[in-house]
Amino acid sequence: MTIGFRLLSENWGGESDLVKVFNHWVGFRTLMQVLFDFSFVVVGIVLTTMWVDSGLPVDLHGVAIYAVILAICVLTLNAWLGFYQRVHSRTVQQTRARAVLSLYLAVPLAYGLFVLLPAVQMSREFLQLSAMSAVFGMLVNRVNSAHSSPTQMLLRRILVFGVGAKALAVQRALVKSDPSALIVGFYPSPTEEEVKVPVDMILSRKDSLSDTAAKQNAAEIVVAVTERRGGVLPLRELLDCRLNGMRVYDLASHFEQTLGQIRLDSLYAGWLIFGDGFRQDVFRSLVKRAFDLVCSLILLMLAAPVMALTTLFIVLESGFPVFYRQERVGYNGRLFHVIKFRSMRTDAEKDGKPRWAVAGDDRVTKVGRVIRKLRIDELPQLISVLKGDMSLVGPRPERPFFVDKLTKEIPFYAVRHSVKPGVTGWAQVRYHYGASVEDSAEKLQYDLYYVKNHSLFLDLVVLMETVGVVLTAKGAQ
Repeated sequence: MTIGFRLLSENWGGESDLVKVFNHWVGFRTLMQVLFDFSFVVVGIVLTTMWVDSGLPVDLHGVAIYAVILAICVLTLNAWLGFYQRVHSRTVQQTRARAVLSLYLAVPLAYGLFVLLPAVQMSREFLQLSAMSAVFGMLVNRVNSAHSSPTQMLLRRILVFGVGAKALAVQRALVKSDPSALIVGFYPSPTEEEVKVPVDMILSRKDSLSDTAAKQNAAEIVVAVTERRGGVLPLRELLDCRLNGMRVYDLASHFEQTLGQIRLDSLYAGWLIFGDGFRQDVFRSLVKRAFDLVCSLILLMLAAPVMALTTLFIVLESGFPVFYRQERVGYNGRLFHVIKFRSMRTDAEKDGKPRWAVAGDDRVTKVGRVIRKLRIDELPQLISVLKGDMSLVGPRPERPFFVDKLTKEIPFYAVRHSVKPGVTGWAQVRYHYGASVEDSAEKLQYDLYYVKNHSLFLDLVVLMETVGVVLTAKGAQ
């Protein structure tokens, strides 16, 4: 497992670099936003305290501890509310509403921390006022940053080698998911006949690839061609680009780092076999298991009142049974029974044929619609986590009927069974509810990323984003 974080190049500029934090790719700009917000809160509280130091009994050491703990808690709130997502579709009003919610939640948090840290010897009202002022200033900056465009200096200048369908896929993916990316042009491959990219962005082949990249001041080159054999790739020129400090990626690595997915249309077995990742050491397994046990026990205790009310409502609407048990495929293809709150009619599959759940499914009960939107129906799966059949975070467990079908139709589908299935997962927070073979293929691309790069840090990221998914009822069927 990667310890700490690793920079991919020495050019520190905006998100022109991606940082690998405990095996998960994070934009440099995102990391700087987190560090800035943390520093803003801590320094704001400490400086305010020092400014009024005269005449007041102030314990700067205690204040610093208070500021650090508060900053960590506020950053966690911000992460839950989606402030550190690189790409979002929120309006300014929606971002402001989330900032107000964050501030509203921070008030009792600041008060509670003061009560728990009696070593802070100073006026409670003053300390809370300085804390809220610092948090307010940080949130104002966060709202502005969320809707500001990156400057030219902070843009990732990317040159794409290729002009066909693969190159067009790169362009569309970057336009959709990375506002900091700027494609400076497409350098044509000598063997590509079909042009799919905008003609006005195609660069001349009069100059070599390395000279063209230097003239365009490209920091990154993406090789986006289908055919890679028979001298198609200008290996010497790509090496020159690499030696001159430019990053050179194949399609699989580019999509992994930029989109957090491993694209099936750019994937080949050799990349999986000889690349990094897919580490399943004993220490990682023990840490994940301990994390699952502690968190599932805490969540079950916190969710007990909600689960009791859900049981009552299900019985009142449609009677027993309250729970729904179904066979699913788990770790290494082993079968187990998943437990969920019943959200459909008892005769949902009376013909005995498995069916995908779809939007507006008429088999779903009234209570079922509510608990599905809020993901309450998933809570009993925490019992499966305690038993060891599932993990808190991992690929969604599927029924054997669909697994057999998808394994035949989608390449590398069985790879997702090399880790335990999860109550939530990277694919669930990144893609809407899958209801077809095509949707399953899309979600598999995120599952492959998780299987390759999973770590405790990525699990925490998924759990935080799951809170946002639940709050917005995103992707529920």
